[in-house]
Amino acid sequence: MKKINIAMDGPSAAGKSTVADILAEKLGYIHLDTGAMYRCVALKALREGIALDDAEALKEMLSRTDIRQDTEKHFFLDGEDVSKAIREDHISMATSDVSKVGVVREDLVRRQQKLAEEKGYIVDGRDIGTVVLKDAEVKIYLTASAHARALRRLKQNQENGISTSDLETIEKEIEARDYQDMHREISPLTKAEDAVEIDSSDLTIDEVVDRAYALAAKFLE
Repeated sequence: MKKINIAMDGPSAAGKSTVADILAEKLGYIHLDTGAMYRCVALKALREGIALDDAEALKEMLSRTDIRQDTEKHFFLDGEDVSKAIREDHISMATSDVSKVGVVREDLVRRQQKLAEEKGYIVDGRDIGTVVLKDAEVKIYLTASAHARALRRLKQNQENGISTSDLETIEKEIEARDYQDMHREISPLTKAEDAVEIDSSDLTIDEVVDRAYALAAKFLE
């Protein structure tokens, strides 16, 4: 069967990772979680006391940083499984800050594009359809209201045993993250002109997956 690449963009906690996981399983594709890669960079920078806007220090750090994702979506930072650590609330804001730095984006985009060359990837993030995979056959912009996303993030954190803030605080953090992502100078969060928007606020995960699968199926016949 012909293989394609699927770009999935959208704001934080819109459900991109969950939808991409299920869709990847249905298609037999690999889901590359680019947001988690940036989270790994933010986590290491915080651990090493590196300012999140210090381009030179971040560039040097990246030169000795190994980020890997296994087939079960575990993330390893220099060999350490940080799958849970990178999902903590304070990492979200740090990730938005570090992703504004040009050298960080250049480094990770290069890694992501290299991986996707073979096709058969579902890549989600903030600038996949506009920067990372401009030639992706299918582009999806997945969004939802800030309140709906906050509810999902709270539930997800609780289920995974991650220390979490209250609902109101999470919603405010999501709104702040949205503003940062949409107004940063380098690769801001925007919907690609040829992307199909799906608002998941009132949809079940299965309904979103079905819509995404239908978009991909057109290219697989």
